[in-house]
Amino acid sequence: MVSEVQVLESAVVRFAGDSGDGMQLTGSQFTSSTALSGSDLATFPDFPAEIRAPVGTTFGVSAFQINFGAKSIKTVGDSPDVLVAMNPAALKVNLKNLRSGGLLVVDSGAFTKRNLQKAGYEETPLGTPMMDDYQVIDLDISRMTLEAVKEHGLGNKEALRCKNMWTLGMVLWMFSRKREPITKWLDKKFAKLPAVAAANIAALNAGHAFGETAELSATFKRYQIGATTSEPGLYRTVTGSQALSWGIVQGGQLADLNVVLGSYPITPASSILHALSGMKELGVVTFQAEDEIAAICAAIGASFAGSLGVTSSSGPGIALKMEAMGLAISTELPLVVINSQRGGPSTGLPTKTEQSDLYQAIYGRNGDAPIPVISTRSPGDCFEVAIEAVRLAVKYMTPVMLLTDGFTANAAEPWMLPDLDALVPFKVEHAKTPAEGETFSPYKRDEKTLARNWAIPGNVGTEHRIGGIEKDFDTGHISYDSDNHQRMTDTRQAKIDGIANDIPLQAVEQGNTSGKLAVVGWGSTFGPISEAVRIARSDGHDASHIHIRYLHPFPSNLGELLAGYDSIIVPEMNTGQLKTVLRDKFLIDAKPLNKVSGLPFKIQEILDAIHSDIAE
Repeated sequence: MVSEVQVLESAVVRFAGDSGDGMQLTGSQFTSSTALSGSDLATFPDFPAEIRAPVGTTFGVSAFQINFGAKSIKTVGDSPDVLVAMNPAALKVNLKNLRSGGLLVVDSGAFTKRNLQKAGYEETPLGTPMMDDYQVIDLDISRMTLEAVKEHGLGNKEALRCKNMWTLGMVLWMFSRKREPITKWLDKKFAKLPAVAAANIAALNAGHAFGETAELSATFKRYQIGATTSEPGLYRTVTGSQALSWGIVQGGQLADLNVVLGSYPITPASSILHALSGMKELGVVTFQAEDEIAAICAAIGASFAGSLGVTSSSGPGIALKMEAMGLAISTELPLVVINSQRGGPSTGLPTKTEQSDLYQAIYGRNGDAPIPVISTRSPGDCFEVAIEAVRLAVKYMTPVMLLTDGFTANAAEPWMLPDLDALVPFKVEHAKTPAEGETFSPYKRDEKTLARNWAIPGNVGTEHRIGGIEKDFDTGHISYDSDNHQRMTDTRQAKIDGIANDIPLQAVEQGNTSGKLAVVGWGSTFGPISEAVRIARSDGHDASHIHIRYLHPFPSNLGELLAGYDSIIVPEMNTGQLKTVLRDKFLIDAKPLNKVSGLPFKIQEILDAIHSDIAE
């Protein structure tokens, strides 16, 4: 039969299966095909913390969600329209997320008695009232995959690994996406294993052909989602970690400095180390240290030697780096510290997202040790924020904390490649040999920025002491003088406070500069807040959206701006940290909206809070 084609503005698809089923690969390849079709998109890889949980258990379920459409897409979608469940455990974990009336595609071949038991089912849920709220397509994908690849000589286990490609082929057909980019990718990926490449391509084609030819129920339709209208330019799909890494390198080039990353592997920050390790030709040196303390100390050493020191980690690793961060503050050396936040405390939820390190970033060091703190709001935004972190670090001779999170690090979106020639350089000038009769002072400061001289080893006449013990304001020698310590402490604070005059004024993303309600966010809450406020405004409500990039110091106009609203809601993936900082700084009675489930906000959650506040 000829399948009906239904035109949609957008759709949310979630692939879910065992962590060995290749769901991340399936999702990323569907993303690539969707991006090439011109649709806007946002993705959410959701994988388990265990390196290899027992096969078929709920602990080992891996999922990949994509929201794509012919309109601007700012979130990964509240609820999937389509859920593909490759085994009972995937169904058990993800069914609650599928919207009522949504399409459920299941691999019934994986619903064996043993797999059902491991997932916690006494009997199969297929065909029971549990499925009544959904459109269910029950397919033996495992059997059809084995049939599709049998001529390529793979063993049963290897052949079943192709079932993600069979599934991908069917979903590509369902949403009118092209197979050619995936077949080219498979040929390249398995160039040394041609039989494996051929089997995966055969499975992909078989899944696509099944959609074309099968006599299925009327619920199995073909959908068409067009290209979005976007600004002309060259685009590519980018994750937050990729954009962040490129931004760090670009920042180094704008400062005319080599980049040295000292890092220790930790989820979800490891991808930054992986990305930068492949950029040696751009003057990047990466050092995988034996621990977090060695990593940051190596980065500080690189800055002392005249390069741009960078270190990256997640919350637990940042905690270990704090003493060395104080050393960088005391020595007043530039350093970019990237914190890819995850669920805590301690080991917490390694592969889940959170925003609970704001206190740590602003306050988390011994002594009075202020540093600038800035945050990213989306994968593409990471490039610009990374450059800004480098600019602030070298201009003000200070460590800078750059906050991102697990969602932003792993999520992907289309990103228009910037015009690099249009970026303004901020070339660094290291201290030079003093003229005859002059004495070099390592703490001689720029009158405007209060940044000290940056003298590098080996330069005649600029020799100086450096270390964590307090230094004399004038000479740079060790000093225990109480008045000098007061002066140095006040100066370091004034240097950071002065950054407020060198950053943009706080803008309003949507709405008015005063009114009934402002929803104030930071970081990756940008997408759901933006959509919730858009919907509220379209319903006639006086709601505005303010999103803060510069968290310490705040933009100079932020207090006055917030004072213009009757009510303020602060959605955060923590227990109210920005809300507390805003109250402390501006005495504003902001209302918290907190979520610490390891998952990003849904649009509806924020919209409900807006409606509740307006109804009061």
